[in-house]
Amino acid sequence: MSLSSLTALSPLDGRYRSKAEPLVAWFSEAALIRHRVLVELAWLKALAHEPAIPELPPFSKRTLAEIDACAAEFSADDAAAVKQIEARTNHDVKAVEYWIRERFAANPEVAKASPFIHFACTSEDINNLAYSLMLAGSRKAAMLPALDALAARLTEMAHRLADLPMLSRTHGQPATPTTLGKEIANVVARLQRARGRIATAELPAKINGAVGNYNAHVSAYPEVDWPALAKRFVQSLGLAFNAYTTQIEPHDGIAELCDAYARANTILLDLDRDMWGYVSLNYFKQRLKPGEVGSSTMPHKVNPIDFENSEGNLGLANALLNHLSVKLPVSRWQRDLTDSTVLRNLGTALGHTLLGYEACLKGLGKLEPNPGALAADLEASWEVLAEPIQTVMRRHGIEGAYERLKDLTRGQRGIDRESLHALIRELPIPEADRARLLALTPAGYVGLAAALARAI
Repeated sequence: MSLSSLTALSPLDGRYRSKAEPLVAWFSEAALIRHRVLVELAWLKALAHEPAIPELPPFSKRTLAEIDACAAEFSADDAAAVKQIEARTNHDVKAVEYWIRERFAANPEVAKASPFIHFACTSEDINNLAYSLMLAGSRKAAMLPALDALAARLTEMAHRLADLPMLSRTHGQPATPTTLGKEIANVVARLQRARGRIATAELPAKINGAVGNYNAHVSAYPEVDWPALAKRFVQSLGLAFNAYTTQIEPHDGIAELCDAYARANTILLDLDRDMWGYVSLNYFKQRLKPGEVGSSTMPHKVNPIDFENSEGNLGLANALLNHLSVKLPVSRWQRDLTDSTVLRNLGTALGHTLLGYEACLKGLGKLEPNPGALAADLEASWEVLAEPIQTVMRRHGIEGAYERLKDLTRGQRGIDRESLHALIRELPIPEADRARLLALTPAGYVGLAAALARAI
């Protein structure tokens, strides 16, 4: 059976292929091979630049340009050629080394330098750098832009809805009013912090040989300062240098980045559930799309499917991210191979993350606030004004303020303006405070919510 969107085993390569497309350039098999080629060629150039290795003189400008073009223009056909070699070698990184030798067989400088391709390297020297570059590139090119678009939409909503009052619900019960914009601003503030953690998570890498001690390096060139060369090389790729490793870079940086993505995802999962609830309460209406069906049997349905889709994908993403976070830093003795197959699922975890972002953004784009429903809920909840009344009573030293309002309002949904005003008129408080309490309504009791929403 040929592979297509209908025959793909993973929905990321099937149903959701178009939405996950931005990550293909970073986490497909071809992308992994391309980054391995990039690292191998960069290491060869770095060695040729080292004066203490006379057997590998610097490359000419023409050869350097050809090397750079090979990495930049690496194609799907090139990746397929590497896979053909792998079928023979049964080793993916060695296949890259052999492909590079074949690719530059016609270049006398590189052909002469072929013993220095993959020089003193273990496969993990190449792989850890490749994966770190893939994570760094996808973070900048796909993940942060998608998260930023979502945060920008939420910020716009927070400002636009800053003054629209809404009944809060704590423990599911009517509580002190807020504004719709302020509740959205809360999410923006959380996302800003989470975004910072994603953006600044370091991605350490190494190129120090079979068990991290430069054993092979020193045996060939004891006069070279290999730790210094390795540090320069890793940092030249835009990565943080890890000087202390076993055969593998211990993946603590990748784990931290996975944790950072999971934290952002949890915030958005929380938002998905809240928005789902607000739609259920009719605080938001959803724009209709001609031809769309909400239920196969109930014609009236307009379901909040985008928030449900987002919640599901973010939950799946976090399950993977959490496993990556706790598994990758654990390796038996100087190396076992359990990280290899797990690392190949980084793209899957980020793919479901990206789907979650996109579905949430789509859901937000369908929402229209329903001021009538919001106002009706507030008007039916005069009992929430027990809080400001008893607080003013406390200011003026009236004994049993809390208890008196509790006896009047606790568990009572029938409290109305008149019953509260009757109490306020009897209170021994200054007339200015009395007038202020008498003028208060549930919709007007929002504190600094609007100002806080506009300040985000």
